[in-house]
Amino acid sequence: MVVISNRRSPRLKDVADAAGVHVSTASRALNDETATLVSPYTLARVREAANGLGYRVNGMARALKMRRSMSIGMVVPDITNPFFPPAVRGAEDVLERRGFSLLLSSTDNDPVKARRQVTAMLEGQVDGLILAMARRDDPLVDELRAGGTPFVLMNRTIDRGGVSAVVPDDYNGTLQAVEHLYALGHRRIGFVGGPLFTSNGARRLASFEAAIERLGLPVGGAVEASAFNDASGAVAAARLFDEHPQTRAVVAGNDLLALGVIDVAAERGLSCPRDLSVVGFNDMLLASRLQPPLTTIHVPEYDVGARAADLLLSLVENLGRRPETVLISGELMVRGSTAPPPPALDNGSVGAEAETPAAVRPASAATPRRRPRARLDKVVNGVAD
Repeated sequence: MVVISNRRSPRLKDVADAAGVHVSTASRALNDETATLVSPYTLARVREAANGLGYRVNGMARALKMRRSMSIGMVVPDITNPFFPPAVRGAEDVLERRGFSLLLSSTDNDPVKARRQVTAMLEGQVDGLILAMARRDDPLVDELRAGGTPFVLMNRTIDRGGVSAVVPDDYNGTLQAVEHLYALGHRRIGFVGGPLFTSNGARRLASFEAAIERLGLPVGGAVEASAFNDASGAVAAARLFDEHPQTRAVVAGNDLLALGVIDVAAERGLSCPRDLSVVGFNDMLLASRLQPPLTTIHVPEYDVGARAADLLLSLVENLGRRPETVLISGELMVRGSTAPPPPALDNGSVGAEAETPAAVRPASAATPRRRPRARLDKVVNGVAD
């Protein structure tokens, strides 16, 4: 029997002695990355001895030996956005299984704060970074590319490429949303999108414009919200309805923007989906329990975070690995916020569907002559991103 003095904590040698194995065998058994090298019987014996002695792995000593901090930094733009908690959980679960700790910060959509947080993490010697706040043209990302710390962009990416990223398939997701509304009979479809300095804001707008042109629909209104939140969505929706009163359906750049659209519609006496159909993007927690339940594009947020962590750890293990972009597919979830438009009324305003134009043809028909791009009106008095 091994007796440990109360004057010191148990050491690895004490565990090895208690289990009747060599110190190196005990070390392998207590390390998740090398435990498979030990027989199941020995593994159980060593871990039982460690638990009985109250032994804890010295993380600092292990990190020094491996020349790693065993910590990963993660920076998100707004932790109150329902997209990010599941994504953070996905990343944390992957990292925890590999022995890494996650350091999390939220920038409040402030690029100055983002730079300060990333700098602090780098000074703390994190082994890598998961960044969810990148802009399409981002000097901070350019500086990180020139440095030696591996990083992965999550949810957003940059225009010039050359970096590793895990992002939703913004283009196909938005296309599904437009085609769903078209199939219901809607022909006056508007768009309330996120900030165009973000990749998802720009790509979802580009997909909306391409779908409208391909389906031969009348040019609808497209308004840029200043941030991906419901308050900015409400400001943008009010402008959309004022300038394009024939709008009968709206594709929103995310679920929070969709909530802003529905709120403004209700203030104007419009019922969703009786008078106005709305489609969101992301399928945030509780989207199916709203009234009405929100039709949206489901993005597996947990998987986005988990894939980002997996990709980052592969870069940590192999600094020479080529950058890659992982697209996460979205799936249309049809719920109660979309319905066929009511019969046409003479005034053609919101609440009255216009006649289907003769030029409208299904996607399989010949490509229509090129139409002007949907006008994009930037909302400048919303919440700043």
